[in-house]
Amino acid sequence: MASAPAAQSRLSRALAAYSTARSDALLSARRELGVGELDARALLFIVDNPGVRPTALRDYLGVTAAGVTTLVDRLIDRGVVRRDADENDRRSNHITATVDMTEEPWSALTRFDSALDEAIAARNDPQSDALADLLTRLTEDANALQR
Repeated sequence: MASAPAAQSRLSRALAAYSTARSDALLSARRELGVGELDARALLFIVDNPGVRPTALRDYLGVTAAGVTTLVDRLIDRGVVRRDADENDRRSNHITATVDMTEEPWSALTRFDSALDEAIAARNDPQSDALADLLTRLTEDANALQR
């Protein structure tokens, strides 16, 4: 007979609270900027991966090639990214952000993560790296168990 599921662990509740706070902050930022979730995710990925190819963006977002083209065109029209032709292959291009995510209004998308980084640095807790390693392993394990 299967045992009843255990109550959610304290760590799991803390991670859920973090996730909710981050999601709420991103929702607020997206409303402030007037961008959708997919556009915000794409922009953050492009900022973290300057010169990204559309295929990598497609793979990250899980959308079609046509969807990426539409999304990139929308971000270009908004003036937040640019598309540059590949010097070695004119059929390919690279996408680069044209906005500084540390400056208003775009810093709204990174405000929560920046504040969390500041809070972590202020604590100067030597266990931070161990916790990061633990969370990475637990996330990998949970993903593997779902399959």
